Amino acid sequence: MSHYPLSIMNLVKNISRLPGIGEKTAERLTMHIIRSPLKEVEQLSLSILETRKKIGSCSICFGLSDSDICNICGDRTRNSSLLCVVEQPADMVAIEKSGAFKGVYHILQGAMSPMDGIGPDDIRLKELLSRIKDNNVKEIVLATSTTVEGEATALYIAQRLENYPVKTTRIASGIPIGGDLKYIDQITIKRAMETRHAI
Repeated sequence: MSHYPLSIMNLVKNISRLPGIGEKTAERLTMHIIRSPLKEVEQLSLSILETRKKIGSCSICFGLSDSDICNICGDRTRNSSLLCVVEQPADMVAIEKSGAFKGVYHILQGAMSPMDGIGPDDIRLKELLSRIKDNNVKEIVLATSTTVEGEATALYIAQRLENYPVKTTRIASGIPIGGDLKYIDQITIKRAMETRHAI
């Protein structure tokens, strides 16, 4: 590394700060950038700056948006009475890619984790409750992760919603499609057994 000019070393160092990018990968990416036409490099740097400046949170669901209201919340064809609660914007994107959900979302921007000092006031729970009160929400789909924190968050929200006139459901979890039982952990098998259904 020390054989490179200072500008290259700085770029490698900055790229290696990105999650999942080690020094070797950062070095490869830097070399690719150096060999690329100047116009492409300018487009890349401008798109990074533009995205960082423009992207904020949707004022309704708290998902990522480059305007006050995101595309999903602004889509009149979505079923606004069906509300899916997720932890992060990436979770919403994963559900959207499946094409299986036609309702709207609420992004908590985290999960409860008492060990880390994250309680109900540190996630977008108050906003969720006011959305349910102010809108015609009929069903809440809790799609938090199956981690200890995700499960605790789903359970806490379900308890808080007991006095609300909404149906509360939890996404199913269990054996993945194509999964071989002998390689699946016991907790996943237990969950799959508990949530079995008629066929």
